[in-house]
Amino acid sequence: MRLGWLYLAWVVALVATAGSLYFSEVRHFVPCALCWWQRIFMYPLVPLLGIATFRQDVQVWRYGLPLATVGLATSTYHYLIQKVPGMAPPASCASGVPCSAAYIDWYGFVTIPLLAGIAFALITALLIGLARSPDDEAPTDAGTP
Repeated sequence: MRLGWLYLAWVVALVATAGSLYFSEVRHFVPCALCWWQRIFMYPLVPLLGIATFRQDVQVWRYGLPLATVGLATSTYHYLIQKVPGMAPPASCASGVPCSAAYIDWYGFVTIPLLAGIAFALITALLIGLARSPDDEAPTDAGTP
């Protein structure tokens, strides 16, 4: 079961990274500063979790969890900037694309930072599950009276 948590976390990181690249390279959305920070926390998770999956290294949660939780905090802050007008920094402090701009706004609440936040939350939950799940090779009491 432990490897299931790991495989799922890797797949989520792959899908999130592919989605990020789709928005910037295919749809030509220019990332804002907070989008870049979210990428800094998401992109390394793909090779990190991929190598751990290949090597069946269930201790990867020690390295992946800090990236995922800080990424989740960054996504949450970014989403609040987009949805709560008082959270946005003054326009004079921003250069380039403002972080309050929402390229997509599906159903009135689904934005790119929300999608990233969901991915970070899933990876965080899966890595916590990996850390807390018992060893698969733990000795059992089968055969004892």
